[in-house]
Formats: sequence, C-alpha cells, structure tokens
Amino acid sequence: MSNSDAISRVALKKITPDVSKAMGSLHAAAVSAAQEAKVEPELLELVRIRASQINGCAFCLDMHTKDARAAGETEQRIYALNAWRETPFFTERERAALALTEAVTLVHDGRVPDAVYAEAAEVFEEDQIAALVWAATVINAYNRIAIATRMAPGGYQPANR
Repeated sequence: MSNSDAISRVALKKITPDVSKAMGSLHAAAVSAAQEAKVEPELLELVRIRASQINGCAFCLDMHTKDARAAGETEQRIYALNAWRETPFFTERERAALALTEAVTLVHDGRVPDAVYAEAAEVFEEDQIAALVWAATVINAYNRIAIATRMAPGGYQPANR
C-alpha cells in the first residue's frame, strides 16, 4: 500500500487533547531539567536525532535535523550520526550520551548495560544523566506517536533562534 492509499489515522491532539497537553508538559519539563543541569541544547538534538534514526521516525528526523542545523550543527555530523562510533566527529560526552540514548531506546535488547551507564557517569553529573534519560524517553514516546499516527514529515520549520 502506498502512502496515498494509506488509511486515515487518528488525530491525537484533537481526540485526546488532555493527554496531548500532558505530553507537551512532559517535554517542557524534560527540556527545563536539561537546562537546569546545563546539558547543551545541541547535545539534546543529537539525542533526539539518534533515537529517531533507530525508531525510523521520519517526522521527528525531519524536525530535529532542522532544529540541529538551526542551532549550528554541521551537515557532516548529522549525516554521520547513524555511524557515530566509526567517526572522529563526536566528543567523549557526546559519545556517552549517544550510547545511553541507544541503550534507553533499545531497552528490550539487554536493558541499559552497567558499562554504558558507567561511561555516562564518568562525563556527566547525576542531574545531567537524569536529563538525558528523560530526553531519550520523551523522544522515544514522540517517535511512537508520530509513527502510529503517520505524521507526515516535511512541513516543520524551526523557530527563529
């Protein structure tokens, strides 16, 4: 079945506005926690992009690659993010955050290994780890919403920064 033949999906915001609003509040709280913990917004975008790559969420990939570019992220790093372990483009902190994001995203595949958590604990404070876990959790939830409702990529434009 092509996308043009796809059945219409539920409009979650319209049908369940209170739940949608709560999800927005969760996102806002996670962003606030990251700001308070001094987790770089650019790092949060890498986390969002990487989880969205793993989950195959076209809508969130479109959104967060645009947001990352608007925040000054390079094309080279965005293109290489799917193979971050194989490149020299990412810092130790970014690598630890990406490994943690992958473990949270793929929690069914062996939980969050102690080695991954220990690596993150070497370069992040506890409040920063908490913020990263929340960021990964929220984007994973948004990926599932976007995929389940077939949100169409392409129309999102980042706010002026």
